[in-house]
Amino acid sequence: MSQRKNAKAKGNGSSSIMDESKISALQQYQDTEGHFSLVRNFRLADLVTIMNGVCGSLSIFMSATYLATHDEDHLWSALLLPIGGLMFDFMDGKIARWRNESSMLGQELDSLADLISFGVAPALLAFVIGLRTYLDTVILTAFICCGLARLARFNATVALVPKDKKGKAQYFEGLPIPSSLGLVSTFIYWTKMGWIDGKAGIPWGTITLWGLPGGKGELHSVSIIFGLWAAAMVSKTLRVPKP
Repeated sequence: MSQRKNAKAKGNGSSSIMDESKISALQQYQDTEGHFSLVRNFRLADLVTIMNGVCGSLSIFMSATYLATHDEDHLWSALLLPIGGLMFDFMDGKIARWRNESSMLGQELDSLADLISFGVAPALLAFVIGLRTYLDTVILTAFICCGLARLARFNATVALVPKDKKGKAQYFEGLPIPSSLGLVSTFIYWTKMGWIDGKAGIPWGTITLWGLPGGKGELHSVSIIFGLWAAAMVSKTLRVPKP
């Protein structure tokens, strides 16, 4: 999860300060009128967060363009853009602390941008490189939905996570969704080696759970990793120490 969310989640001693900040931010949006009042109320950190979403969205479009054109330059763009999203994800937290500004809107923007860049974009990349059987798509859909649930749980329960003396959460509850870039990095290597659909094929082949090969009961072995990753994101007992 991004540093920006952790910057918002302080200990019990600062909860009243956070409440006052949220009330003030809500009042600011309530008092500002006009068609572009939302944009005028954006903070610098909010704009950086949106750039994370821009990277994820462009990755999705580049994946779609690759499917339409088979131009590998578009695939490379799709693979690298989520990494750019991670850079913006780190930057927004630093900027929020530097400028001592945070808002409820910013927290929600952060989660939505993370879902695009580290949930939807990696799942579509998996489909693009060759995970296209019926069961593959079911697992990739579950991966996205688990990422969505993980982000929602974080926003709802972050105040319950134990904090250190500086008010920083001691651990992540479940695997953070930006960890999906580990899968994207694997896809980058496979693309470089030509281990993708239309070339050498996906490593480790397929498994047929029922029916004939090529039917609805077939899935790629790699999809199992996506399923395990999804389960790790929503796990309540898995606690990943914060660096």
